[in-house]
Amino acid sequence: MAKAMVTVTIPLTAISFAIGLVIALVVALARMAENVIASRLARAYISIIRGTPLLVQLFIIFYGLPELGFKVPPLPAAIVAFSLNVGGYAAEIIRSAIMSVPKGQSEAAQTIGMDYATTMRRIILPQAARIAVPGLSNTVISLVKDTSLASTILVTEVLRTAQIAAAPTFEFFALYMTAAAYYWVVCLILSALQGRLELRLGRFLKA
Repeated sequence: MAKAMVTVTIPLTAISFAIGLVIALVVALARMAENVIASRLARAYISIIRGTPLLVQLFIIFYGLPELGFKVPPLPAAIVAFSLNVGGYAAEIIRSAIMSVPKGQSEAAQTIGMDYATTMRRIILPQAARIAVPGLSNTVISLVKDTSLASTILVTEVLRTAQIAAAPTFEFFALYMTAAAYYWVVCLILSALQGRLELRLGRFLKA
């Protein structure tokens, strides 16, 4: 199970979160855009992702898309499903963090000639990042646990490994408890990293 955690579960979490974070940033900015079409598309995306179960999203991509001629292997299917799910939830976290930054910050940037992209990159997003850290940390911790759903499409992650090992021995309790311990340890490590990241970003903002 340790091998499955290192080679499958953690990479699956990291890749899905990284892609999902990019999606979330784009969706959050579209949600706040003055362009009505972009804003409505972002709202629709968030509504669909947050309004449907992750397991259903996973099944649509792995079992549903082949009926339309798009066959996706188990691991890529899991990455796509988890990335889209993270994007939907993290978009609102990022949007609320951006909106928490005082408007005077962007107005001051405009008065010295900064365009929108430069203002977001140098002024707004660094401050919003500190605000968004707790919410995004909760998202990545939830994602670690949600990767167990990938076992339903035959991705050999920690839970799937425990299931395979328990089938011939019937030691379900011991093996499932071991799997739970692996998830718990990873989540503890992520929680500790969250605290250090908040402290570091806090010093950066004060500086």
